[in-house]
Amino acid sequence: MPCLIAAPASGSGKTLVSLALAALARRRGLSLQTFKVGPDYLDPQLLSLASGRACRNLDALLCGEDWLRQSFQRHGSQGDLCLVEGVMGLFDGKGPSAEGSSAHVAALLQLPVVLVVEASRQAGSLAALVRGFRDHDPQLTIAGVVLNGVGSARHEALLREALASIAMPVLGALPRHTSLELPSRHLGLLPAHELEDVQTRLEAWAELAQEHLDLEQLWPLLSAPPPAEPAPTPAPPGQGVRAPIKVALASDAAFHFRYPEAIELLEQSGLTVEAWSPLADEPLPSDCRGVILPGGYPELHAGSLSASQRSLSALRQARAMGLPIYAECGGLLLLGRGLEDQQGVLHPMADLLPFQARRGSLSLGYRQASPLGDGLVLRQGETLWGHEFHRWQLDAENPEDSSLWKLEGWGSPARREGWGDGQLHASWLHLHWGGCPAIPQRFAAAARQVSPLVPD
Repeated sequence: MPCLIAAPASGSGKTLVSLALAALARRRGLSLQTFKVGPDYLDPQLLSLASGRACRNLDALLCGEDWLRQSFQRHGSQGDLCLVEGVMGLFDGKGPSAEGSSAHVAALLQLPVVLVVEASRQAGSLAALVRGFRDHDPQLTIAGVVLNGVGSARHEALLREALASIAMPVLGALPRHTSLELPSRHLGLLPAHELEDVQTRLEAWAELAQEHLDLEQLWPLLSAPPPAEPAPTPAPPGQGVRAPIKVALASDAAFHFRYPEAIELLEQSGLTVEAWSPLADEPLPSDCRGVILPGGYPELHAGSLSASQRSLSALRQARAMGLPIYAECGGLLLLGRGLEDQQGVLHPMADLLPFQARRGSLSLGYRQASPLGDGLVLRQGETLWGHEFHRWQLDAENPEDSSLWKLEGWGSPARREGWGDGQLHASWLHLHWGGCPAIPQRFAAAARQVSPLVPD
C-alpha cells in the first residue's frame, strides 16, 4: 500500500517531499497518482504539475467515507505508484477534533504515515515530538521520519541519533536552503500556472529526492493499491439518449479553484463543458445554457475584470434569460456591485447581487449547510458539508436577503448566507460534488429547460 505524507504542523515540508517524489517518478518514466487530503485547490495543482496526472482530493467530511475509499481505490490503482499528501498537522481536523484530518484518512485507508518534521531548530527534543505523534493514536503506523531544514552534517547526526533512541527510521534529510521554498500568497501556495521556470523546478525537485531521500526505504511505500472489482455505472437520471448541451465554466487565472470531479460529473449528466475566460473579456459561448463560476483570485484581477465589459454584459444577459448560474467563493465576487482590489480600490462588477466586497478578516473552516428552501441545486431538508476559506468580506445592502441556507461550524456562529432562486446559486461555500452528486444533475436538468444563449 502507498503511504500518507504528513507533518506535525503546516509549513513543515510535506508538500516539498511529495513534489520531489512525484517529479522523480515522472523522470523515471513511472506514472504516479497523487492525492491530497482536505479541501485544498492549490497543492493539488502543484502535485498534478509534478506527476503529470490530475491530483484527487480525499475529504471524508465533504464526500463521506465510502466515496473516499472508492475514489482512492479507483484512481490509485491506475498508476504504477501512488502517494497521499496530508493536510495541516497530522491530527488537525474539524475544530479541535481529528475528524477529517490526515490521521482520519490514514486510518480509513490503512496507510502508513511518513512524518515530515521541520527540524531546523531542534536536536534531542525531536525524539519527544516524534514519540508523541507515534503514540497518540494506536491505529496509526509511523513508517519513518523525513527531516527537513537540516543545517549541517553534525546537525543531521544529532537528529538521527535522537530518533534512533526511540527506534524511529529516518527516511531522508533535506537541507536548509531558500531555493527549496515554495512561494505563497494570502490563501496558500502560488498556483501552478504562476510558477516561473517550471521545468527547472521539476528537475530540482527530482534531484532533491534522488540526493536526499532514502529511496530504498521510501520507494516501496509508493506502491499502488490493487485494482478494485469494476462496478457498473448507472446512467444519470434524465440523461437517456439526449444530445449533450453546452455550459460555460469560467476558467482562467482569476477562476481556477475546482475539483476534477466537477467536470466529470457534469459530463456524466449529459453536458458539454466549455472553458470561458472573463479575464480575457470573452463573450459567453454561443448556445450555452448555463454558467459555472468557481473560486479563485478575482480580487487580484479586479481592475481587469471590471474592464471586461463584454463578459460582464454576457453574465447579465444570461441572468435575464433565466440561464442557471452556479457561483461559489471567488465566483460569487464577480456577481456583486463592486470588488475591492489589494490596494483598496473598488471596481464595478456584474451588479447582479446587492453587495460590495472588501478585504477583511479570515473566514476558514468546515460548515454544515441547511438550505432554507428549494433552489437551483438545493432542496429544503437536505444537509450538506462545505468549506469556507476567504479573506474578502461582503458589505451587503440588505444582509437579511442572504437566504440560500443556514451555515454552522465550529467557532463560527450560525448565520444565513448566500443568494439563490430557481436559476441562481451564489455562496462563499465550496462544495465537493463527489459528496453531493445531485447538484450537477440538478444543474443539468435546469440547463435543459432554458433556451440557449444568443449573444447580443
